[in-house]
Amino acid sequence: MTAPRAAALRDQLGAVLADPARAWLDRALTQATAADASWELRFAEAGRRCGPDHADTARVLLLHTAHADPATLARLYDQGTAAERRAVLLALPDLADGPGALPLVEDALRTNDTRLVAAAVGPYGAAHLDAHAWRHAVLKCLFTGVPVAAVADLARRAHGDTELARMLGDYASERTAAGRPVPDDLHHVLTLTAPTTPTAGSEPAATARHGEES
Repeated sequence: MTAPRAAALRDQLGAVLADPARAWLDRALTQATAADASWELRFAEAGRRCGPDHADTARVLLLHTAHADPATLARLYDQGTAAERRAVLLALPDLADGPGALPLVEDALRTNDTRLVAAAVGPYGAAHLDAHAWRHAVLKCLFTGVPVAAVADLARRAHGDTELARMLGDYASERTAAGRPVPDDLHHVLTLTAPTTPTAGSEPAATARHGEES
């Protein structure tokens, strides 16, 4: 996260928080800037202080201000509530260089918490999940009802991915055989897997329709 972006987040919060919450945030960020270990306590209480609608932003800002290292991110994730874990995942693109934080993403993808899954398939996951894990992350979104719009870089990574197309076709067939509807998002991703722009009657679209009509 660049300094201007961090400043913009702080201004954004300052504009919406009530005076007590704004004063709390100022103190918390001062502690984080000074590397005062108590900032981690402020990270935990952000939901209560700032409200659930603004807790993610406050926590991400605290992590950035404290320059949280991989060990700190892992500790806060392991010890945190689901909301605190989500904030760590959201901060990974700015704070984690390389694939070292992938265990956190992989853990989130093993859960059925849709907000954790959505955070896990963001820019950090898009950049570092290998092809096998990424395909299963896309399917996890379909299983749990997370909109595939949450999957960062979806069009590029899905393009021409015949294995993903096969997995999607199998999933569509399983749903149809069980008398369950095929999610619209599956059709969307299946279209993206085509190596060229699909046309009416192309194989991906035909596969999707076959799954519906069987």
